[in-house]
Amino acid sequence: MSSPKPWYQVAVPREDLRKGVPLDAAEFAIHLDQVIDGRAPLDYRDPERFFARTYFTKAYRELTVEVLRRLAGEVVGASPGINLVTQFGGGKTHFLTLLYHLFKAGDRAKRWPGVRELLKEAGLRSIPQARVGVFIGNRFDFVVGAGGEGEPRRRTPWGDLAWQLGGPDLYATVARHDQEGIVPGGEILQRWFGEAPVLLLMDEVLNFIRRARDAGGDYARLGSQMYSFLEVLSREAAGTSRAVLVVALPMSEYEMTREDEAEFQRLNKALDRLSKPALLSEGPEIAEIVRRRLFEEVGDPEEIRRTARAYAEWLRNHRQQIPEWFPADQAEALFTATYPFHPTVLSVFERKWQSLPRFQRTRGILRLLALWVSRVYQQAFREGSRDPLITLGSAPLADRDFRAAVFEQLGEDRLEAAILSDIAGEEAHAVRLDAEAVESLRKARLHQKVAATVFFESSGGQLRNEATLPEIRLAVGEPGLDIGNIETALEDLVRSCYYLHPRGTAYWISYRPNLNKILADRRATLSGPEAEEAIRERVRQVIRETFRPGPPLERRYFPESPADIPDVPSLTLVVIAPERGWENSLREGTRRLIMDMIQNYRGRGRTYKSGLLFIVAEGGAPLFDEAKTLLALESLEDPVELERHKVDERQIQELKEELKEKKRRIERNLKEGVWRAYRRVLLLGEENELREVDLGLLHPSAAESLVGLIISRLKQEGLLEETISPDFLVRHWPPALEEWSTKAVRDAFFASPRFPRLLNAEALKETIARGVREGKFGYAGRAYNEYRGVAVEDPEFKAEDVEISEEVVLLPREKALNLKKPPAPSGKELPQPEDRRIAEGAEDLIAPPPPEVTLFPPIRRRLSWEGPLPPQKWTQFYMKVLTHFATDPSLRLVVRFEVELEGNILENRLEEIKVALRELGLDPDAIRATPQE
Repeated sequence: MSSPKPWYQVAVPREDLRKGVPLDAAEFAIHLDQVIDGRAPLDYRDPERFFARTYFTKAYRELTVEVLRRLAGEVVGASPGINLVTQFGGGKTHFLTLLYHLFKAGDRAKRWPGVRELLKEAGLRSIPQARVGVFIGNRFDFVVGAGGEGEPRRRTPWGDLAWQLGGPDLYATVARHDQEGIVPGGEILQRWFGEAPVLLLMDEVLNFIRRARDAGGDYARLGSQMYSFLEVLSREAAGTSRAVLVVALPMSEYEMTREDEAEFQRLNKALDRLSKPALLSEGPEIAEIVRRRLFEEVGDPEEIRRTARAYAEWLRNHRQQIPEWFPADQAEALFTATYPFHPTVLSVFERKWQSLPRFQRTRGILRLLALWVSRVYQQAFREGSRDPLITLGSAPLADRDFRAAVFEQLGEDRLEAAILSDIAGEEAHAVRLDAEAVESLRKARLHQKVAATVFFESSGGQLRNEATLPEIRLAVGEPGLDIGNIETALEDLVRSCYYLHPRGTAYWISYRPNLNKILADRRATLSGPEAEEAIRERVRQVIRETFRPGPPLERRYFPESPADIPDVPSLTLVVIAPERGWENSLREGTRRLIMDMIQNYRGRGRTYKSGLLFIVAEGGAPLFDEAKTLLALESLEDPVELERHKVDERQIQELKEELKEKKRRIERNLKEGVWRAYRRVLLLGEENELREVDLGLLHPSAAESLVGLIISRLKQEGLLEETISPDFLVRHWPPALEEWSTKAVRDAFFASPRFPRLLNAEALKETIARGVREGKFGYAGRAYNEYRGVAVEDPEFKAEDVEISEEVVLLPREKALNLKKPPAPSGKELPQPEDRRIAEGAEDLIAPPPPEVTLFPPIRRRLSWEGPLPPQKWTQFYMKVLTHFATDPSLRLVVRFEVELEGNILENRLEEIKVALRELGLDPDAIRATPQE
């Protein structure tokens, strides 16, 4: 099925609506007195135009047929009177105008649209031409009365009606009653009626009584006499076969006082015998009324059916996700009947708005929809809209006149801020979200449509009216739309809007602010140096917490100079502050800082350049925004702070729950934000340049820890190793060195980028031990050009036997083997082969070796020494004393040192000492810095 055409390419609005001519509210408000005087717009005062634009609803047809038959003399099934008790704007005056035109014209009306059908339904051949009397309560003046030039001044409703029905002769029968303000009796009123048809139309009766009451004195008495007059008049009208009395009363009114309500009930009771309350338009009939009044033509029926079928199919496919009350099986007929409007545009007023005190059921809808059609028609042509129908989401809420018409029906304008902030203002959240959305949502203006739909569906005048998710899907859904996008748009709006309130799957827009708005106001107060420092510290706290878990790797946070990072032979992850980011505008400054940290340390060149891994943020600004929101949230946990925002007790309780959830979400967002921002690892490359490793788009679900993920990625890149093979040391043995100190070996892995970085320097001890066991190289202590404890091809040599020191060296295999050979024995040379005879039997001539001289008897003893040792003699003490026992497994050393420092010891210096202790396999936490008294 081809896509439906846009509605504005099918339907044709009235010319003034197409041109955007400013619409007067009076355009849709009929005043019967202006029709009679010839002052009304042409559409109302010209009978033929009036009937062409009038849609005969079921109630219009039934009531008009009944009046036709009664005036023709039929008394069976034809009431002598009708009491039109309907809501304001419900079509009462329009119906009175219809009766006025029809029965003033008589058979001349047969040529008007729809009249012949009425006659046929009434079973009549002709239209009775009646004497018509009209009383309009808000037109009648108590002081001046009624009457033109040369006519007597009529002081009462009955005097004026008598003049209209019979001129001077009939007025004479009630002249005294009129001048003295006395209600005529039934015998007098009988003369009003006779064989000729009489139609009495009375409008705004309650208005007349109210004004009389307010005027006081004799005028108040005149108002109270209106009840007696209506009682007598209705009784006499019922007693004749060719008279009809039609009285229009409002069912309710926005400004109705307690006295007005009492008057209304009294009037209604006085007209009991005429009572025939009627809803003059309902359901789909309103659509036809609107179409006739606002459109020159609705359009090609085939295009309308194509659109209706497309919507009906979409709704059937999503039957389980739309409201149960919507008749999905009759969807095609319903969409056809309401075209070019989506059915919900009209039904929302029936379902929800009609309970509003100021809502005008027909007149108000016409005024509202006229502005609606005019604005969206012009907008559609400007923007090339593809909307198949006029929907709730298309409401031109950005237009001031349209909003004014909406607020007139709502009876208040407190939602102005909500509309401009959330739905339709230049910087409204829905507008911004559409601009930032993916193409499919942006083209459909889905956020604005959803927000506008929530507004109309939740503004029904109840204590809390809500737009349910099924209602929103029904109103916004259209052929080709992924229904899931509606919920996506709703979630975006809930996160952003200031006046949109969610509860489960129900939503409403209120003039009361939601937590987003309260938060925004609170955030606005978080400014100045103190607040900025608090925000910065909160961001850094979250970063520390995010980088803390993971493998045991040295971490340095937010350094500002090279001195903040110790120059030690170990791998260190340096976390650069997010404000020193890797964005284009900040990159060069951050790069210079990192290179300075790599190359320098406290006035000298850094030794262990390769041991530094830098992690930098890119796009870290949202972290500060989220932290600001979190601080604002925490400040709102105080109920007193919430009360300042003019929320009631019920809303405070709701906000407390929402606060907890939002705080959890913001904390989660902050953590995820750290993962997203810190995706660039920088380190020293082989050519002494800065090398970058992009970790890609990260999320906490990607690994158990961010540090663990960084290490894993660097291993994949071959930049980081857990262990090193002994063969690597053999291949990279410096050619100029006959011996290679274990310290120099270790340092090479953290000083030269040509060597792989070791995750843990202790792993090098196993590499050395394995090389010694396999005979790849030898191991020995060195002192005064002598080698002690040479080990090579020693299967018992272990990692714990390895010491990292300048005084301990690795030796090439051959050199180590030679040092390992025993020296030649001393004494007499052995005989050569030719002297073998002399040697035979002469073993006793060889002198035995001298006995070994010992200082102690051959029993086990413990050798120990304790005493003060000058720092200048530490190395000599090791070389001359401890090397005698360096390979003895029973050797135990207990060291205690003390040093008194002036002032505070720098944290970096203390950390360097701890690192050195850790490298030696000693407990770094055993060191203490205590103040001296």
